[in-house]
Amino acid sequence: MKVEHTLKPIYHKDSKVLILGSIPSVKSRQEKFYYAHPQNRFWKTLSTIYEEKIPQTIDEKLSFLNKHHIALFDVIQSCTINGSSDSSIKDIIPNDLTPILMNSQIKAIFTTGKKAYSLYQKYIFPKTKINAIYLPSTSPAHCRKGIDQFLIQEYQKIKYYTNEIKK
Repeated sequence: MKVEHTLKPIYHKDSKVLILGSIPSVKSRQEKFYYAHPQNRFWKTLSTIYEEKIPQTIDEKLSFLNKHHIALFDVIQSCTINGSSDSSIKDIIPNDLTPILMNSQIKAIFTTGKKAYSLYQKYIFPKTKINAIYLPSTSPAHCRKGIDQFLIQEYQKIKYYTNEIKK
């Protein structure tokens, strides 16, 4: 099925970190917000590394992102995809990150999952020349024993770039 990215990028002039997924899941498109599947561990992982309660509402999530200088968007503007399966993605048109990069203080770009990372490298890196930092997917499709601690350890890298840990 042909899917168009319908969510606006989330960023502000003080954003320091940009986190990119591949394209919003079916649930995220329905809810009109990023990482909306109740079993996705994105919000749980971020709230754990920043030692805060898990944001529940869209307003709480926006406030959390702004407080921690985090921008969110996706690599793909449109593609053909079956459901939410990254492995089925084809016919890709990438998003343009120029407005985010020109109107913020992005110091680092992170990608969530192997597909987002490989697509960023193929379509966006040649334009931005900014290396992306790979983070494991928080999708419920990628659960395995012990993954929560692994995710927390990997996502700690974000804090370095938002100046919330000592360098």
